[in-house]
Amino acid sequence: MKHQATPYLTFNGNAKEALEYYKELFGGEVSDVQTYGQANFPTPAEADELILHSRFRKGPLFFMVSDATSDRSVTMGSNITHVLEMESEEEIQAIYSKLTEKGTVHMELQDTFWGARYAKVEDPFGVTWDLNFEKA
Repeated sequence: MKHQATPYLTFNGNAKEALEYYKELFGGEVSDVQTYGQANFPTPAEADELILHSRFRKGPLFFMVSDATSDRSVTMGSNITHVLEMESEEEIQAIYSKLTEKGTVHMELQDTFWGARYAKVEDPFGVTWDLNFEKA
């Protein structure tokens, strides 16, 4: 049996905005969007328009997204990062350029001692992305 971990990103009320950002950044597709208001279990009324569950996919890049409700909050930070293995120098440069428009650079795009092009950038939603292109 093949195992794969799927990142699940939870936001404090701005999951729709984050999904649009990721769609623009990566050029992928958002699917299976369900709000708390559409769900069949009790939630606070102010959560009706918040995202209970959604999926993002661009080729092999796949993750899920939701919003927290007012009765639980999310502390955004460095508890999870996502390593994206890029296929070319052009691709890593393009993603890096887009991320740095609104994000915070933690490590500039550069050649590394392990033979790769690499950068670490935190997007405007507090999610850190490690970009890696193995030059081999």
